[in-house]
This record gives sequence, structure tokens and C-alpha cells, in this order.
Amino acid sequence: MAERSVAHHTIVIQRRYSASPERVFNAFSDPNKMRRWFAEGKGTALEDFSSDFRVGGNAVWRFRFTPGTPFPEGTPLTNNTYYLDIVPNERIVFAYTMAIGASRISSSQATVELLPSSEGGTELVFTDQAAFFEGGDTPEIREAGWRELLESLARYLAQ
Repeated sequence: MAERSVAHHTIVIQRRYSASPERVFNAFSDPNKMRRWFAEGKGTALEDFSSDFRVGGNAVWRFRFTPGTPFPEGTPLTNNTYYLDIVPNERIVFAYTMAIGASRISSSQATVELLPSSEGGTELVFTDQAAFFEGGDTPEIREAGWRELLESLARYLAQ
């Protein structure tokens, strides 16, 4: 039997967007908008995307890795998300698990806080409290992934 392990880590990322908290919130809450900035990226081919954005709702994203990633081409990645708390235009709390193939690599609780900026726009504070299993993922990889996603959100909001 393979040795079991778990590593815990908390990631906090702060970003400022020129868009209003309402517009940033909408980029998370509208499945078509979230799909554009969150799910349609380089390095993966999207197979399935669904989102029931409400407290108690869930979202599922299924991808396959494409050439140029650290994973063999075609390797499946699944993200299962459950929305725990939503305060429109202010806060989103969700729990999610990630799996590569049949192996669950992590479980997290994440919070997105949207604060009106004194200069206009939005201060976003993202906190991810993660448990990484059997070394299948690392805090560095996860943080880099979230930073890339929040940069993708910035590009989306700038359109």
C-alpha cells in the first residue's frame, strides 16, 4: 500500500481591479463569464463545465492536459466545487477538490472577498486553505495557478 501523507497550507493573494465589486462578483457568479476567464485557458482542453452558483450549489470542471504542461498529454483533471456562503458583491466561500485521473490530489476551502477600493474599483482578497495529498500537488503549484487565474480575470475585466 502506498504511504499516505497530507500537507496543509494557506495561500493569500490580494489584487486590485479597476472594475466595480458588482462587476467582479458577476465574473464569478455568471457561469458563461466564469467559463471564459477561469476554464478556457492554455495548457488544458475543457471537456465539461457546469456551475450552479448558489449556496448549496456545485460546479464541475473537467479538463485534459495539452502538450507543454508537466503532465502527459490527455491526462484528466477534475475540479469539484461546492458553494458554502455567498454575499452578493462582497464574498464567496467555496470548498473544492481536485483530482488527476482517479487520484484526489487536494481539498480546499477558499474565500473571495470583494472590497470597494478607496481609489475606485475593487480590492480582491483570495484565501485558500488547502490540504495536499500524497505530494500530488504543492502549495507553490497551487499559488501559481491561482495567480494565473486572477491575472486571467484581470484581462477579462479589462475587455
